[in-house]
Amino acid sequence: PTVVLIHGIGANAKWQWADFVSPLSSKSNVYVPDLLFFGDSYTAAPDRSESFQARCLVRALAAMGVRGGMRVVGLSYGGFVAYSMAAQFPGAVERVVIGCAGVCLEEKDVGEGLFTVNTVDEAVGILLAQTPEKLRELMKLSFYKPVRNVPSCFLSDFIHVMNTENLQERKELIYALQKDRKLSDLPKITQPTLIIWGEHDKIFPLELGQRLLRHLEDNAELVVLKNAGHAINMEKTKELYNHLKSFVIVSATNTNTNTNINTDTENLSSKNACKVD
Repeated sequence: PTVVLIHGIGANAKWQWADFVSPLSSKSNVYVPDLLFFGDSYTAAPDRSESFQARCLVRALAAMGVRGGMRVVGLSYGGFVAYSMAAQFPGAVERVVIGCAGVCLEEKDVGEGLFTVNTVDEAVGILLAQTPEKLRELMKLSFYKPVRNVPSCFLSDFIHVMNTENLQERKELIYALQKDRKLSDLPKITQPTLIIWGEHDKIFPLELGQRLLRHLEDNAELVVLKNAGHAINMEKTKELYNHLKSFVIVSATNTNTNTNINTDTENLSSKNACKVD
């Protein structure tokens, strides 16, 4: 099977998925792309939507011969892109994993107190931290048990490597996520969907995972990882891997992958269960 791992806003693909590529590669063809404005990926186009990221990613995969049978996994911002891929290309995407990604958020949620920040500007300042102090704040929000006493020199190096290039464009990606966003506009994807969330996520609260489960009705399963925050790939590496292996490889081994990309997003319907680990 073809597995596509999509990273979040605060990291490039290699850094975020380092612990998963090797074990998943033993049983699947794994693609780990850097999204636009991460790594060496870029565009001159002005579109900053996740739907544009999704279209670019599908075209890049098609150029490498991947045209169907994809099992797509997205963490945080990558979950927005994965969901959009499934909605726009139902003939190419067979299964979807949405990890701690608030695709069901609405623009009004920020002002109504769902998040720990009060404005999008405040969120941008933390998610794209430019000082050790802001990065420590991000760590507190991302981890259930954040590492303490990390030297400022290490944090400064991390910022230099991860958060300095294409800073303005990455800010625009975050602003585009919530602008005019309404749940009523979100299509219902038809593919089997695994929603996986940290019980104590402070970036995208668990309520958004539960909201997505309700939105997809009968075609989704929600797994809640206990004693975990937003960074489930780091705090619950083994548990996350086991769920990915079970859902995108083991459960889908008998799925027919001889399909072609289909851009028709009309008449989408979906399916719902809940599981707590």
